[in-house]
Amino acid sequence: MHDDVDELVPGWVAGGMSDSLIATLELSKRIARLNGRIEQALRSEMAEFGLTYAEFDVLAALFRAGPPHRLKPSELSRALFLTTGGISNVLQRLSAAGHIERVENPGDGRSRWVQLTPDGRQLAETTVHAAGRVHARVMTGVPENAIRQAADALREINALVGRAPLP
Repeated sequence: MHDDVDELVPGWVAGGMSDSLIATLELSKRIARLNGRIEQALRSEMAEFGLTYAEFDVLAALFRAGPPHRLKPSELSRALFLTTGGISNVLQRLSAAGHIERVENPGDGRSRWVQLTPDGRQLAETTVHAAGRVHARVMTGVPENAIRQAADALREINALVGRAPLP
């Protein structure tokens, strides 16, 4: 079976890249392509709910946190790989829409919790399920065992890469 990344390999070979580097490039390109397809489908689906991808990501993270569906802004920022400035803008929009609220943190007067409102929790639950359907639709035709094997292999790679310091 071939894909569009295979078309890039001859150029890498001609450029004198090692087999190890080519395999790494193939992996990263395939991850990026798959992620791009899923994100594009998710963006389209979330637009139906009047949400940006970032807004959905925040709602989903809060929903995953479990009752009372709240996290600190710094926890959201770390979990979603967003800057504090980027998360702040998203939180302002979600707050203005009535999906989240800022709640006092009795354990730390310097910080506040970000918490789903009842409407936000309902929207988060609805969109998380919609996102599940999007993932299933994008992966239609891919055998379940191939997905499991890829997920397991990527877990191992991610764990090993995550140990290395960033440049």
